[in-house]
Amino acid sequence: MNGRVEPEAAESMSTRIWAVHDFCKRHRIDKIEEKRLSLLFGAFASANELLHNAVRSPRWRD
Repeated sequence: MNGRVEPEAAESMSTRIWAVHDFCKRHRIDKIEEKRLSLLFGAFASANELLHNAVRSPRWRD
């Protein structure tokens, strides 16, 4: 189910849809986790799904 969402339709949606790549870039998620999320959801997913399924190590434990 990958496809383009028209801007007019996206504004009326109650949930925000993210490209998985853009979400990972914005939230500083590494490439391995980005690949896992892409396999799980495809190219696009809701913000809620991504936030609850992304695993990120704490920054203070580098």
